[in-house]
Amino acid sequence: MALHFKGHKITAILVLVAAAAWVGTGKFSSVGSEEAHAAQPAPAAGAAPTDTEQALRTVAAITPNFVEHAREIRISGVTGADKRAVLAARTDGVIAELGIAQGGEVAADEAVMSIEGADITAAVRTAEATLAQRAQELEVAEKLFKTGNTAELQLIKVRAEKAAAEAALSQAEAAADRLNLYAPFAGVIDKVEVELGEWVQTGTPIATVLALDPIVVRAEVSEVDIGFVGVGDKADIRLVSGNRLDGVVRHVAREASAQTRTFPVEIALPNPDRAVPSGMTAEVSLYTRPERAVVVPRSVITLSAEGELGLRVVGPDDIAAFASVELIDDTPEGLVLAGIPDGVRIVVSGQDFVRDGEKVRVKDAKLLAAGE
Repeated sequence: MALHFKGHKITAILVLVAAAAWVGTGKFSSVGSEEAHAAQPAPAAGAAPTDTEQALRTVAAITPNFVEHAREIRISGVTGADKRAVLAARTDGVIAELGIAQGGEVAADEAVMSIEGADITAAVRTAEATLAQRAQELEVAEKLFKTGNTAELQLIKVRAEKAAAEAALSQAEAAADRLNLYAPFAGVIDKVEVELGEWVQTGTPIATVLALDPIVVRAEVSEVDIGFVGVGDKADIRLVSGNRLDGVVRHVAREASAQTRTFPVEIALPNPDRAVPSGMTAEVSLYTRPERAVVVPRSVITLSAEGELGLRVVGPDDIAAFASVELIDDTPEGLVLAGIPDGVRIVVSGQDFVRDGEKVRVKDAKLLAAGE
């Protein structure tokens, strides 16, 4: 049986379908909202951020405080004598005089020991007498030659005899000089190896002399740091005893040790009272030439896309950028970096979430730490 609808029912059905389609588009919910939004004035200063502002990432930054930083190089060393000499007997014989004692002081060129040598002393006197005789003979021969009473050959012979007498005296005096032993420099007698009356041979060790003013700290600097160390640089020395002293670098080796690839250096310290002994362990602090740098927390370091060490910075336009830096020191206060450009702020929070060229919202890290 066929169904028949009246006209007003068909019209109602069409209206219902159209209304359902319109509701499905969701446009009814924005009716008036666009007009209301267009009618709103621009937000005043201090008002809530707009949608565009809410899309910017927020970072915390600080203004860099540039300082002149001298990097500290710490090395270990050992104190040593400025000079050290082992005195040895210069001839054979019995020790007749021994004018030193262990721990005593000695002046430069002071006699340390004498060996018996009566025969050598007598040989000197004999040589002196022979030379005096040859000198007189030469004087007479020259007068006779001038008057024509002697031949030239005789004069030459007398001259040769006098020269031989001079050489004999020099040999006798040298032998006599070897009977005595002298200190080559002023210092302390650290050790005495012989006793008075003892027979010694040439080369027998007699005593050890140390020059302890200045005292010298000998250490070794790595090949990485040697370029920062030079003669005349100041150095801080801390001895194992706890004493702290100031010294000056007096020598830097130009050839590295083949085993350790380190360069020996010497630091001289004043030691007028000889209170610092030789052989004491010391910690040496050397300082490089001051460089313009900034101290930052370790947490702010980031890497570029190429793996380069650096910082994220923002300029006056709040655009983020990567700044390559040079690490020159690591201190308890933080990392000391050089190469930071002027006129930028260092991002200390959020640096890993922004990209180069991205505009960001910047907050002062000090104000954030204070709760503002």
